[in-house]
Amino acid sequence: MVSLLTWTDSFHDQLTEDSAFLRADLRLDTELVDKVILQLNRIYPQILSDKEATKFRNLDVPTSVRLSELLAHLQGRGEEACREFYRALHLHVEEVYYSLPTRLRLRDSLDPLAYPRVCKQRYVLNDRGPVFFLGCFSVTVGMALLYYYSEAKVAGGSRALGMAALGLKKKAQEVLIWYTEETLMK
Repeated sequence: MVSLLTWTDSFHDQLTEDSAFLRADLRLDTELVDKVILQLNRIYPQILSDKEATKFRNLDVPTSVRLSELLAHLQGRGEEACREFYRALHLHVEEVYYSLPTRLRLRDSLDPLAYPRVCKQRYVLNDRGPVFFLGCFSVTVGMALLYYYSEAKVAGGSRALGMAALGLKKKAQEVLIWYTEETLMK
C-alpha cells in the first residue's frame, strides 16, 4: 500500500517508495548512473567510498542491477545518504528527479496555487446512459407530434393523449386525463 507523502516524510521513506520507479525508468542510462555515483563519491566519500563507487561503476554488470544495488546500499546507509542521492539526482538528471512519484505528490500538496488540483466532476442527471435519454426524448417528441396533429381530430388525438398518460407520474397523469376529458366533452 502506498502511503500519502507529506513534507515530513524522510528521504529514506521517499527513496523506498521511488526505488521501483527509478529501476523502471529508461532515462537512467549507464552514463547518468555513473555521474550520480561519482557525485556521491567525490563530494560525500563518507556515503560512498572509492571501493563502493568502483563496485557500482563496474560496466560488466547491467545498469539496472547496479542501480538496484546502489539504491539498496544508500537505504542501508540512512537518511543522509538518501538525501544526498536526491541532491545528486537533481543536479545530473533533473527531468527524472521532477518526475519521481514522491516529487509529484510533494509539488501538488505544497503549492496549490501554482498547480491547482484538477477535480474532474461528472455531472450526471441520471445513471441510465444515452440510450435512456434518447428513448425519453423520442417519447416526448412523439407525444408533441401527436398533440400537434390531433388538433384537427379532437376525438382521436385526445384518446391517444389520454393513453400516453398511463406511464407518467400522478400529477402529469391527472393533467393529461383532465385535458382529454375536457376535449372529449367539447
